[in-house]
Amino acid sequence: MPAPSRHRRDDTPAATARDLVARVLSAQAARFPEIEALDLDTAKLDPREAALAHALYEASIRRWLTLEWVVGRHLSRPFRELEPSMRAVLLVGAAQLALLDRIPAHAAIDEAVEWAKRRIRPGAAGMVNAVLRKLSGEFGERTDRDDQALPLANGEARAFTGAWPEDPLEAVAARFSMPPMLLKRWRRTLSRRDVLDICEHGLARPPTVLFTRNAQSALPIGATTPHLHEHHALWTSSHDDLAALLQKRDDVWVQDPASTGAVESVRDLTPRVVADLCAGQGTKTRQLAATFPEAEIIATDVDRVRFAVLERTFAGHERVRVLPPRRASAELTGRADLVLLDVPCSNTGVLGRRVEARYRCTRAALERLTGIQRQLIADAVPLLAPRGAILYATCSIEPIENEDIVAWASEWHRFRPNRERRTLPAAPRGPVSSVDGAFSVLLGRG
Repeated sequence: MPAPSRHRRDDTPAATARDLVARVLSAQAARFPEIEALDLDTAKLDPREAALAHALYEASIRRWLTLEWVVGRHLSRPFRELEPSMRAVLLVGAAQLALLDRIPAHAAIDEAVEWAKRRIRPGAAGMVNAVLRKLSGEFGERTDRDDQALPLANGEARAFTGAWPEDPLEAVAARFSMPPMLLKRWRRTLSRRDVLDICEHGLARPPTVLFTRNAQSALPIGATTPHLHEHHALWTSSHDDLAALLQKRDDVWVQDPASTGAVESVRDLTPRVVADLCAGQGTKTRQLAATFPEAEIIATDVDRVRFAVLERTFAGHERVRVLPPRRASAELTGRADLVLLDVPCSNTGVLGRRVEARYRCTRAALERLTGIQRQLIADAVPLLAPRGAILYATCSIEPIENEDIVAWASEWHRFRPNRERRTLPAAPRGPVSSVDGAFSVLLGRG
């Protein structure tokens, strides 16, 4: 998936958090559902406003479909037929009323009305005022989870006196901001409980998990707590402290248990030459180097930004070489004992981290991705040594990107799959047990 981009600012600086978020959401609404992953630029806001901007933007993107539903009930025409800036200001207002309950309703409504007056047109203010005032009376205090309440990211719920869709699946889609197409797809192969666990996992901001198997010394006292998965720890200190730790040490890094599982599943192998052909920013490359200390590692990526990060990360490394894709293929032909293909995918196993991916996961997108996945396997075949194997990995839970690709590789390239592993996103006991979704399989011919 593309690296996050910086949002495009208009000619005048944003005056407040709400102003900034409404502007960025206007651009996102114009391209919805193909919204961008981006880092919100809050450098010109004071710290308090910057924190509000990040919280408001996060809530708006993560709960877009929820907010669209509750707002749409008070509109005379479909939400998506409104101009992008109108959709944006209604999302910003609704997010404050429904999800950020420490903000007074009058403050959220008044600023949304003023923004509509300034940024859209004077007449837009009346509509924004009417919709948000109706909405403000529909959300109550914190309450127990049930099928009527609005689920919150921390496992709690908020009373909602409005109506969710009558169809049960559509109601889950609205309450958890999950596209109906995804829910229908998951229900074909998963239980209702599994589907709800995935939805819950997608609500919350995911924890920061360190992979600690290769740690040479203790982690800072008070900065971590144990994770239920061995060789992993939850980071509980500040982002700045984490950045400082990772700057000083290369024996620990951020990686979820579902992500580490692919390479962990083959750690008993003894490859001499390992290729990481979709290396991204190098997380699994680092894991490969630690897991196979005698191997030569060649890493590459077709994305220029990610490739540049790879070059910086492994500059001077004694066993990891970062090469452009064509040169990597030329050097690896017939030599690779293990090829890692951590392929581009729909990201449906990591929707808590890639929030915007849920909206982009259309049938057409899946067909495009599976075409890329098949081609990557085909391109890797000539690189394999006589007894070489491909470690195919995704952060998807879609059979079309996982089991169906394995079946295709078995039929067309005579691979024999083994060590297949699949995890579903879940956080049954909160961050301590939170895991992303992932899939991996070893494709060999021996």
